[in-house]
Amino acid sequence: MIQFLTPWLFAALPFPLLIYWFVPAKLNANQSALRVPFLTDFTYSSPVKIATPNRSRLYLAVLAWMFLVFASARPQWLGEPIEQAMNGRDLMLAVDLSASMQEKDFILGKDYVDRLTAIKSIATDFINRRVGDRVGLILFGTQAYLQTPLTFDRKTVATLLDESAIGLAGDNTAIGDAIGLAVKRLRNESQNSRVLILLTDGANTAGEVSPLKAAELAAANHLKIYTIGIGADEMLVGGFFGYRKVNPSADIDEGTLIKVAESTGGYYYRAKNLDDLNNIYMRLDELEPVEKDKQYFRPKRELYFVPLAIALALAGLLSWKKNLFN
Repeated sequence: MIQFLTPWLFAALPFPLLIYWFVPAKLNANQSALRVPFLTDFTYSSPVKIATPNRSRLYLAVLAWMFLVFASARPQWLGEPIEQAMNGRDLMLAVDLSASMQEKDFILGKDYVDRLTAIKSIATDFINRRVGDRVGLILFGTQAYLQTPLTFDRKTVATLLDESAIGLAGDNTAIGDAIGLAVKRLRNESQNSRVLILLTDGANTAGEVSPLKAAELAAANHLKIYTIGIGADEMLVGGFFGYRKVNPSADIDEGTLIKVAESTGGYYYRAKNLDDLNNIYMRLDELEPVEKDKQYFRPKRELYFVPLAIALALAGLLSWKKNLFN
């Protein structure tokens, strides 16, 4: 839609007409004369033709004035409303990329997929729903790495999570280092908005900091941690004597994950399948809502130069050749 920044300037439209009505025309009384000694030397042929206003030139001048006033009113084009990122929570995701994450005990569609693929399928939607939050991504295995710092660019975070691969950070699991890295990246942010969601399928087998010690640092820095244990509790495995049930998640250290979450004011969740994982993320949306209302802005594009150019072109045409329409 089009709006005018200074619409009150349209009041100037009748000014030329008011001047024409109320300001009298100036008459030149001192007419120039040519004195000749012999009047008979000049032949009188016809009466002098008095110039009259040309209507075409008058209409052109009126149009030029109207376009000039139109440009002075500053027309602007307003685009569609665009959602503006607001500072809500600072939320960090820490995702386990250790070798055990390649266990195919989740069903996506009709096929068994590995645990990391299952996380990607659900976490991407969760990230996209965090409108107004700054989201970051930590990937950990033997080492913990900051893949994405806190950003409003949720699309980039989701893309980098999708591009992550098992074993990228090593085959072991450094849960404590991942928590410590999150504390380091979030400690200078607002105390009421620091959240870490840690997803793992095992126990701490690497790193320099134990998970419980890292949790103490997190609590001291007002970082709330939600831990999620990934993996089915039973699955059928074929063998020489037929199928047998096994527990593919026997290595999950649920006791430590529970203590880490509770010591920071968070919760521990167990995701045995995709439905559990999706419900957990829905629950996290309720526990950690975006704190501020969404705000929108409409991009503006100036249009005054269009009527201004037309007005100048018409004025130039009138001054270039006065008798163009006579």
